[in-house]
Amino acid sequence: MTATTTAPTATPAVRTGKPPSDRLRTWATRAPLLPALIFMIAVTQLPFVATLVISFFDWNSLYPDARSFTGFTNYADVLTDADLRRSVWTTILLTVAVVLASLILGLALALLLDRRFKGRGVVRTLLIAPFLVVPVAAALLWKHVLYNPEYGLFNGLLHFVGGPQPDWISDTPLLAVEAALVWQWTPFMMLILLAGLQSRDQQQIEAARVDGASDWQIFRHLTLPHLRRYLELGALLGSIYIVQNFDAVFTITSGGLGTANLPYTVYQSFYQAHENGLASAAGVLVVIGSIIIATFALRVVSSLFREEASRA
Repeated sequence: MTATTTAPTATPAVRTGKPPSDRLRTWATRAPLLPALIFMIAVTQLPFVATLVISFFDWNSLYPDARSFTGFTNYADVLTDADLRRSVWTTILLTVAVVLASLILGLALALLLDRRFKGRGVVRTLLIAPFLVVPVAAALLWKHVLYNPEYGLFNGLLHFVGGPQPDWISDTPLLAVEAALVWQWTPFMMLILLAGLQSRDQQQIEAARVDGASDWQIFRHLTLPHLRRYLELGALLGSIYIVQNFDAVFTITSGGLGTANLPYTVYQSFYQAHENGLASAAGVLVVIGSIIIATFALRVVSSLFREEASRA
């Protein structure tokens, strides 16, 4: 009995990756985006890298030849310097006050616009208008048209009713800045919350009304839980922008009377004290804080998208 052996058959090689035609097609679809990507890198990332490098140097522009590498000394100065710590605390107070007030007012206006009434489109347009005003123009409007102690609208109304004539900016400087920012950012919160209100399950609300639930009970047990994600999104996005706000502080108070926030302090360190390294370190910390807040905002946005997709 003879043993027979069979030669192993050669298996065809498995080709990995995309065919050349598919790769060319992929690059052809991505090519139009390359100029925008290059422009974004040149405008945003390269300046940030330069700022990051400068933040490790003791560099005063008045003495350009005396710069030296100091490591994290500038960051330690930002966190330990009394004026800088005060500006960080002012930034936190300003952000928290403006975000909370804007959310509360935005929720009230969103609830109003969610109802049907004559002229709702005109009212909505008028309420959105403050958000469309250029920030510097809005700050100038509040400083000269409303706050001016001699010809401002507020003191004019108080004079009409026989009230006092305060100097709003000198007497309540931080509140003056906060009021201007709340006026500008309330429409932004209103739009986000109005979108949340219009995405509610109307059948669920009608069923609650049939069961005898009052408007307050519907708001507390149905509307408010539904708006939680939208409230979080508005708070996070508002915090990102208000933490970086410079226009209102610079225009209304010029950073005086305890209103200097961190962006204004960076401006002072760079353009007035000429401390390039210290200003760069403070700017990097602002960017890091904004990135942390933006990360939470993106998570909230993605969760909203997942919720909407699950409903569909």
